[in-house]
Amino acid sequence: MIEKLRFEQPVYVTRPALPKFDAFAEKLRAVWDCKWLTNHGPQHAELEYALAEYLKAPHLSLFNNGTIALLVACQSLKLSGEVITTPFTFPATTHVLAWNNISPVFCDINPVTMNIDVNKIESAITSRTTGILAVHVYGTPCDMAAIQTLADRHGLRVIYDAAHAFGVEVDGAGIGSFGDVSMFSFHATKLFHTAEGGALTYGDANLKERIYLLRNFGIRNEEEVLEPGINGKMNELQAALGLTMLECVQAEWERRKEIDCIYRGQLGQTPGITLLPEPHNVRPSYQYFVIRIDRERFGRSRDEVHAEFKAYNVFTRKYFFPLCSDFPCYSQLSSASPLNLTVAHKSAGQVLCLPFYGELSDDDAGKICAILLNMRTQ
Repeated sequence: MIEKLRFEQPVYVTRPALPKFDAFAEKLRAVWDCKWLTNHGPQHAELEYALAEYLKAPHLSLFNNGTIALLVACQSLKLSGEVITTPFTFPATTHVLAWNNISPVFCDINPVTMNIDVNKIESAITSRTTGILAVHVYGTPCDMAAIQTLADRHGLRVIYDAAHAFGVEVDGAGIGSFGDVSMFSFHATKLFHTAEGGALTYGDANLKERIYLLRNFGIRNEEEVLEPGINGKMNELQAALGLTMLECVQAEWERRKEIDCIYRGQLGQTPGITLLPEPHNVRPSYQYFVIRIDRERFGRSRDEVHAEFKAYNVFTRKYFFPLCSDFPCYSQLSSASPLNLTVAHKSAGQVLCLPFYGELSDDDAGKICAILLNMRTQ
């Protein structure tokens, strides 16, 4: 059976979407003609405006990557002390708190969405808590109304890590219009990308100048430096790629939707396989296709499935594993105790991202499903 279903060429969990080269070259020609390579050039200005429109964001600031953007988000809101966050996320989410001399306080996650569990946030709030850093995991929106109610009650700021949530809308509203600040990642693995890059969106217009200063060394003009800043500027080459990508992101989104339908149609009723929910009021991102594997019901563990896929030349990803709370730099925190994070630990042992990108053919998606289903019948 392995030889029959094995792919001749490796099938990876993702491949970057790319625009037509000639379209990108045309944008690059404009950069070459004006010789403006960085420091808020015309490509940067055009992309910042276009993305704000696309994401339905009140205000948007571009960055050279999402991690720097998230660092600046914490600085822009002057967070300190402790910030409540999730252990079930990419390391950067937690690292930006540590780099801002903030102690992360881990909160367990919802067993269905795998986002931070709003019912457990309040018990983690102390006199040192200044904010909540929540993650729209795999693009599924957090319970933002409940989080905002808690934040308002306790005088906390809210940052959303929306790295997976490009283009997500809730009841027609852009996901970046909630909370105080949201961060988007434009890394090459994302639905929309600038090779590397990111952005912050926010509703308070007064934040715009502070964010501008923080991403540009704190420099206001040639003779004034107002505060310690960082170099977070997106260059013109990144912005040119972003403008070209923006023209084809809808086609990539629609193709991923088709692949999502294939996976859901063939795997949705499989005992021991759980798919992410599809909220009726949400326009999804189609950033990842994630399954959860229950060892008892499926007959194989997630780790066994992950390893066996490699025999078929298919490379899946255990995302997120391990938990951030298990990293040596955080594991000694009291909130990192496995007893405090039982749902997160269970989820981290079950999740698996399947190959998911626009160039994946219908036949290949079906073949991946057949491989997975064959594992259960063996």
